Amino acid sequence: MRIALINEVSSRDKNPLVLSALQQTGNEIFNVGCTADEGALTYIQTGLMAGIALNSGAADFVVGGCGTGQGFLMSAMQYPGVFCGLIQDSLDAWLFSQINGGNCISLALNKGFGWAGDINLKYIFEKLFLDPPGRGYPLHRAESQQASRALLCSISTQTHKSFDEILKTVDRGTLDAVMNHKPFKEFIEEYGKA
Repeated sequence: MRIALINEVSSRDKNPLVLSALQQTGNEIFNVGCTADEGALTYIQTGLMAGIALNSGAADFVVGGCGTGQGFLMSAMQYPGVFCGLIQDSLDAWLFSQINGGNCISLALNKGFGWAGDINLKYIFEKLFLDPPGRGYPLHRAESQQASRALLCSISTQTHKSFDEILKTVDRGTLDAVMNHKPFKEFIEEYGKA
């Protein structure tokens, strides 16, 4: 699975910790947002990056976040086909994977991020990718939860513009900042579908 790690500016100092924990999952990781040393992308810009990465097919999953996790979550959820959850611990991660089967998570990387924060990240990713997503929990509710997930996908398609329309009408400065961020631009050029 291709996972795009997209940190924004307020949490860029946590990027090495998130990257290290993700690298332990055995997935293909692309660090395309702010790193500890560079980048000044806002949560608005990184939310758009999540939408582009998922809708272009460049990424199968996006890991993002911000100081509280709320801003990135709200920004990413503005785009069709993005199903993002706010994850604070390993149980959140596992339940999100099993019940919601989403393709994007938002982490609170400043608020409440203290002693053993790196261990919490490791446990989050262990549980997030432990079982095939969307199986349901408890298992006797699996059919109902899978039907809800399918309905949510349908609603997302009906209530959003096409991603091509979005790219044509989105704020030019925001789009330019995103597409001029070299690691992200190279990732989309290599793995995204035109």
